[in-house]
Amino acid sequence: MPPEGELRAAVVQDADSGRVLMLAWMDAEAERRTRATGEAWFWSRSRGEYWRKGATSGNTLAVVELRDDCDGDALLLRVRPAGPACHTGSLSCFAPALWRTIAERARDRPEGSYTAGLLAEGVPAVARKVGEEAVEVVTAALAESDERVVAEAADLVYHLYVLLAARGLDLAAVEDELAGRAGATRRAS
Repeated sequence: MPPEGELRAAVVQDADSGRVLMLAWMDAEAERRTRATGEAWFWSRSRGEYWRKGATSGNTLAVVELRDDCDGDALLLRVRPAGPACHTGSLSCFAPALWRTIAERARDRPEGSYTAGLLAEGVPAVARKVGEEAVEVVTAALAESDERVVAEAADLVYHLYVLLAARGLDLAAVEDELAGRAGATRRAS
């Protein structure tokens, strides 16, 4: 338990996009440090110490607003992130598991990883692979079983994610684009 007593869940949200970035833990001292510095401080339950987000990675969280929930047992931090919030390299710890894995492989490039190998081949090679997988989805959809369509669609999604990573893009950019289009469609209706 931290020196300052009770821990409260701290939901961290991007102040501009509204995207939930991460969940961490704070006590009174972490909250005091956050308010004093304007950057997010948390209590690490695994290390048993306070930590400033981004102290080693540079991916800090500038706090725009910090508020309690209705019964005081949780906090909301609205922030402006300087880089990815997740240790995997993804903007959000709540991104799909496949995306977090691909972002981690793009960051670490582990030996023997198929994803790291694709990334090493560069954008043109990955783009060609996406094209190949798209054709396989179309072929399966027109003449094969539902199981084949699902398998080929999974291959396409995986390779599309790798292409985004190869271009240095985050899946969140695609989500934002789709959300914007949905908003535009609702406004046009």
